[in-house]
Amino acid sequence: MPTSTKKELRPRGRPRAYDSDQALADARNVFWRSGYAGTSLDQLSAATGMNRPSLYGAFGDKHALYLTTLERYIEAGRLAMVDALGEDLPLPQALLRVYDGALAWYLPAGSDQLGCFMIGTAAVEAVDDAEVRAALAEGLRTYDKTFEKRFKLAQIQGELQADAEPALLAKIASAILHSLALRARAGDSRASLRATAVAGVALICGGAGESPASAGKAAAKRRAG
Repeated sequence: MPTSTKKELRPRGRPRAYDSDQALADARNVFWRSGYAGTSLDQLSAATGMNRPSLYGAFGDKHALYLTTLERYIEAGRLAMVDALGEDLPLPQALLRVYDGALAWYLPAGSDQLGCFMIGTAAVEAVDDAEVRAALAEGLRTYDKTFEKRFKLAQIQGELQADAEPALLAKIASAILHSLALRARAGDSRASLRATAVAGVALICGGAGESPASAGKAAAKRRAG
């Protein structure tokens, strides 16, 4: 058993390498749970395994780090939506895939109900922070435009009426997404949230009372005819 009280010196050299993507994901998860104002630099350091100087050197201050995580979340959401809204699927099924994918984010397995990172954190800060407000607005527009593009295609293919308004329908589709996010964070059950999504899809596709599957079959018949 060593008896010396002399501190063991660590070898000098370059600091421990870090994975930028993982560090940003870890930081995002802290912001997601605690919000921007409720997250401390100590929490961010502990989550990422990086001390404050390293955090500043890699990502800037807390505000810059938050904006980076928010922008990456929005882009990841857009890519997930594009993938879910596949042109090879009937519109009702494609929309439901978007909402199912969102619920997987909002209700992660083995974790608390987190809701949407963008809605849950940026909406609070947007009142007093112009940069966050701009990022939130851009995120909302991004999701609206992604829905709108798919609705325009559905209209061309006969899945939506000729007088439908894709831009307006896109905002309704986004509103359903935001409602799921808020209700998920408030503790609504997965079953209740999915039922809301199914009803929303039927409403958008003009099939009130229809399931997405039956509405999809009807849309396929319209395209074939």
